[in-house]
Amino acid sequence: MTPHFPEVPVAPGRPKRADAQRNYDRILAAARTTVAEHGADASLEEIARRAEVGSATLHRHFASRWDLLEALFHDEVERLCARVDEFADLADPADALTGWLRAVGTFIASTKGLAAALTRGGTEEFPQSSLCTRMIHEAGEPLLARAKAAGAVDREVSMTELIALVTAIGQGTENSAASAERLLHLALNGVRPR
Repeated sequence: MTPHFPEVPVAPGRPKRADAQRNYDRILAAARTTVAEHGADASLEEIARRAEVGSATLHRHFASRWDLLEALFHDEVERLCARVDEFADLADPADALTGWLRAVGTFIASTKGLAAALTRGGTEEFPQSSLCTRMIHEAGEPLLARAKAAGAVDREVSMTELIALVTAIGQGTENSAASAERLLHLALNGVRPR
């Protein structure tokens, strides 16, 4: 059930050497942790230190902060979308959709303004934004369709509305997981059929 998504375009050339790929992966892992802790303005020097690479190595892989953040965001969206099968396997369609939306909410909280930072200057600076949004919507659509078919969700509700709702909750309760969970519970009760 996991949807297939296009790869982020990469510059043509030869494949990365094994050590270069390891460094790239370590930089992304360090960026993931550092951005989760400090937000999108996390220090590149701190990311390089945690990845155990030099600043020059980081900049060889990512020419700018935006290149690193864009690669990180796309990687995080792919990881999120890869989880859709664990929710699709749940017997209760409402639980499946709710689980997916909670995962999206957790993703939003863990990226601490990453998407907002990437789109600060307009979509020209972050061309992958629409691709990432489409990936999240396409991954969740089968769960929503299944919940609608089971009568667990109002037939008029769209994935766009649900993602907007979860995004608003995540951004409005950035530092309180308990508040986010409570608001999500209230919101999801509101989309049930009457």
